[in-house]
Amino acid sequence: MSSSTSSSDPRWRRFYTRAIATAAIGVAVVYAFVVAVDPWGVLPLHVPAERPPISTNARYAFAGLARSDRFDAAIFGTSTMRMLRPAALNDAFGARFANVSMNAATAYEQSRLFEVFLRAHPRPRAVVIGLDHVWCDAGPLQRYTPRAFPEAFYGANPWPAYREMLSFYAVQEAVRQFAVLTGMMRPRYGRDGYTRFLPPEDRYDAARAAANLPALDAGIDWAVPTPASDLTMPPLAMLDRMVAATPAQTRLMLVFMPLWLGSQGAPGSGSAAITEACKQQVTAMARARPGTVLLDFWRASPITREPTHYWDPMHYRDAIAERIEAALVGAARGEARPSEDYVLRAP
Repeated sequence: MSSSTSSSDPRWRRFYTRAIATAAIGVAVVYAFVVAVDPWGVLPLHVPAERPPISTNARYAFAGLARSDRFDAAIFGTSTMRMLRPAALNDAFGARFANVSMNAATAYEQSRLFEVFLRAHPRPRAVVIGLDHVWCDAGPLQRYTPRAFPEAFYGANPWPAYREMLSFYAVQEAVRQFAVLTGMMRPRYGRDGYTRFLPPEDRYDAARAAANLPALDAGIDWAVPTPASDLTMPPLAMLDRMVAATPAQTRLMLVFMPLWLGSQGAPGSGSAAITEACKQQVTAMARARPGTVLLDFWRASPITREPTHYWDPMHYRDAIAERIEAALVGAARGEARPSEDYVLRAP
């Protein structure tokens, strides 16, 4: 004998059908909202609006920024480049910069973002690429970090990006972007990608910062040359392609960043030999492309010897960012001169 509550009962079939239909409509409405807002500005079809970066994971936030026609120049790198202000470079380069540097970005991730920028800007006015240890890695090529990297945002075909819009993260970020677009919330990043991610200068504690810095051996003679290693560094093959792909009329600047001297390999060490080989190979790349400028701050200098210039081994303070910006401005104006802070390796 059949039960009155059996799933074969027409009333239950109608209930299940309506429930499924209601859920499907709800998902469709939410998906349509996310697609219309397009929180990361990567979809080929969306409501026209300026979308500032809103996600803390810059791998999502900056793919759209790299495509924006509001900019014709870009700064690439890891967090060692994030303190550089686009507004400080615009006039000297005659360009509109976006800073699309990403925390802990691998060389692969930076190269993919560079591809996105170059596809959207076939003839950019300027490109600045910051170089640090991730480009001089002699181990197996590291493509990703624990942070999610949405490959669909970086391909030449934009349509697969729609798949990324059907997730809880996309819904969350669409709500945030909607709040920004309607003036209910301020964006996490500046509209040119720059935002201060370090504490305010008035909170700098020299003793605490010094405790985070590897000790600097006063007995080391940093002027002793180190023979270059013969190890292969896979990231440099990607950098070579980036340099070669940069249009001839684009002003290209490469910058080895000023890491704290105590974290640099001592002369004669294996790490110093790898760094020297990396610098030599990048120098050859820069000199092979006419007009390319290569500044080397990754050395013993008044910047890197002074612990009060740093928050930690990789991140320098505002005054140092301004010195780096001034060097880039001078190079852009053809006024690059010998300096204790850096070596001009190219041209």
